[in-house]
Amino acid sequence: MSQQRKAVALISGGLDSLLAAKLLLDQGIHVEGINFYTGFCVEGHTHAIRKKDKAKPKRNNALWSAEQLGIKLHIIDIIEEYKDVLINPKHGYGANMNPCLDCKIFMVSKAKQWMEENGFDFIITGEVMGQRPMSQRKDLLPVVVRESGADDRLLRPLCAKNLAATLPEREGWVDREKLKDFSGRNRKPQMALAAEFGFEDYATPAGGCCFLTDKNYSDKLVDLWQARNKKEYELDDIMLLKVGRHLRPAPHYKLIVSREEGENKFLKGYKKQFSSIELTSHNGPLTLVDGKLSDEDFKMASRIAARFSQGRDADMVTVKITGPEGNEKTIEVPPMPASEIKQEWYI
Repeated sequence: MSQQRKAVALISGGLDSLLAAKLLLDQGIHVEGINFYTGFCVEGHTHAIRKKDKAKPKRNNALWSAEQLGIKLHIIDIIEEYKDVLINPKHGYGANMNPCLDCKIFMVSKAKQWMEENGFDFIITGEVMGQRPMSQRKDLLPVVVRESGADDRLLRPLCAKNLAATLPEREGWVDREKLKDFSGRNRKPQMALAAEFGFEDYATPAGGCCFLTDKNYSDKLVDLWQARNKKEYELDDIMLLKVGRHLRPAPHYKLIVSREEGENKFLKGYKKQFSSIELTSHNGPLTLVDGKLSDEDFKMASRIAARFSQGRDADMVTVKITGPEGNEKTIEVPPMPASEIKQEWYI
């Protein structure tokens, strides 16, 4: 009997990687999934916090995909290693702060390392020629192959017939005729294939969980780097950029103002890292303060926080300011009128 070949599939949680792995499973290949955790793809995170999102699915789509396929999924933390990819992308950024091509190269190179360490034969990705402008153009697909070091052990089942045959195809491990020739941004062929396989309730096609592709999120990240005068971040920074209103009334400090009770509870977890502002006379948001503030700065910040509270129309509100060490002081301030909240403060 011929040896059963083994492939490691990059499982993002999207439809394409699900289908790519299924095509190889149906050819008798032993497939295991790998999902790299960068910190920027946290599905269901904000859905779990905000009341208005309570009805939205809260699942890890990569785990869901592995369950549908019946395969083992290896989730690997690459937060620290990924920093250099994001901060110093050789091939630059996409429309926002997404280093898509460098990201793909890095993940395929990590998959190659895993493949060699675990005795697997080749790598599967769900890439489709022409689907993503920064990382899946025809002229860029070979760049991923070359710079990742994967060479011809990288198989893209959904568009394989549009590309030169890889080692698994040439050696007969995989039947090339059973692979696909998908191309372009039209997802109808993938959706039809999903229906053929009986997959339902999969992640929205053309969607994506990477916050770096989102302009609002990217603007907050750039602002963070500019304020610190250096490109650096920790996991807490990544998480906080997803929550609350972010306002910078002055270059030396930023306010993170919760929008509802769920965010209030979440931000309380960071009170030992930041100064915070809470209204004691009225219901209102918890506000984290990132930066070093004078007494006058704190008065202004408190007035801004009061504007988003139920005391916005009161003559005065009472505010408790708490430092990261737990020291407290109480002040009274008039809420800032809406007309004085400048649009350029919003990040």
